[in-house]
Amino acid sequence: MTSDIEIRRLTAADIPAMRALNALYAREFGDPASYPADAPDEEWLRRRLGHDGIFVLVAEIDGRVVGGLTAYDLPKLEQARSEIYIYDLAVAAAWRRCGIASALIAELQHIAASIGAWAVFVQADPGDDPAVALYTKLGTREDVMHFDLPPRPR
Repeated sequence: MTSDIEIRRLTAADIPAMRALNALYAREFGDPASYPADAPDEEWLRRRLGHDGIFVLVAEIDGRVVGGLTAYDLPKLEQARSEIYIYDLAVAAAWRRCGIASALIAELQHIAASIGAWAVFVQADPGDDPAVALYTKLGTREDVMHFDLPPRPR
């Protein structure tokens, strides 16, 4: 990895970097509908970025976001512990295979250790061979199914 890359956790003051990360997610995931450039509003982002259980890490070069991840602390009730779930992870195409994704995950693992989390986990879609290869290198694979259940008002 090049030494010009800075990995840092976003705070409530980092709205522009969060918007840049959402734009990167939209572009790299090919999903602009899920990551619109103008949403959510600044107050929403400020509150979420200030939340202890939300981890947004970015990789920057000269102040420009070239990668990032969004993860969530999931407190457990069966034991006094929590797990951290990586929800999104992306690196700009021009910066892939430079160790950025591994550096982002390593920083999250350091954060996880500092808060006493039991594990960090992530999902990969079948056919996303680069992600599967990265996660296989870093951890233990479990084959599971994922289901989206819609909210239902009473």
